[in-house]
Amino acid sequence: MSVLNIIKIGGNVIDNPDQLQTFLEKFSALPGRKILVHGGGKIATRIATDMGIEAKLVEGRRITDAAMLDVVTMVYAGLTNKNIVASLQKYNCNAIGLCGADANVIKAVKRPVKEIDYGFVGDILADSIDSLAIKKLLEAEFIPVFSAITHNGNGQLLNTNADTIASSLAVALSKLYEVSLIYCFDKNGVLLDIDNENSVIETIRSGEFERLKESKTIHDGMIPKLFNAFDAISKGVSNVYIGNANNLHLFQQRKFGTCLIA
Repeated sequence: MSVLNIIKIGGNVIDNPDQLQTFLEKFSALPGRKILVHGGGKIATRIATDMGIEAKLVEGRRITDAAMLDVVTMVYAGLTNKNIVASLQKYNCNAIGLCGADANVIKAVKRPVKEIDYGFVGDILADSIDSLAIKKLLEAEFIPVFSAITHNGNGQLLNTNADTIASSLAVALSKLYEVSLIYCFDKNGVLLDIDNENSVIETIRSGEFERLKESKTIHDGMIPKLFNAFDAISKGVSNVYIGNANNLHLFQQRKFGTCLIA
């Protein structure tokens, strides 16, 4: 089974043009089959404000009403995605920009209204990914670059969490490839001390994660990312790495951030 690396970059990288270019150059140099998944950063909020559209957040999560859906679609699947693709071409990386509606690769369902109405936000189901369509792109030596926009199959676009897209792609494609899922953000990895970038925990197994969580050793903000990572591993993903986007060049030596394994 051949190897596939799925790399997700967060909004902090996208919001820093110099850091983004450095990352994209290192991503381009990574050999073998690979997929890039990106979030949106703060650009959508800025453009929405310029257009007189109020950006609404509840507990850090964006409320996507009809007006905001127009903005995030334009920014995530348009401006941000195409700038990333163009930069990758500059580094001789033959990228193809996608949202979930392209080739029907990622369908989602609109999140049900419970305590909070998140609007046009999509949740991905277990059978939502067309892995064979993505395999065709990979075997044609294209590098898929996914924005955080999906669709419901009936003409409705949906705003979907980029971490969720990355992990869902990794699980679906683990049936066809040996998949490593790599989360790139602005910390060096999972830290024992949130104020000490050198306190990286190099390896965490699933059982150890439970112990670290109960002892409150890991910063609360990292818990959801680790939970999703171990869930992906339990469903077939070989391993998950979490580390600093600036250090992606260390991945080939397996010296990148924190490695999560079963």
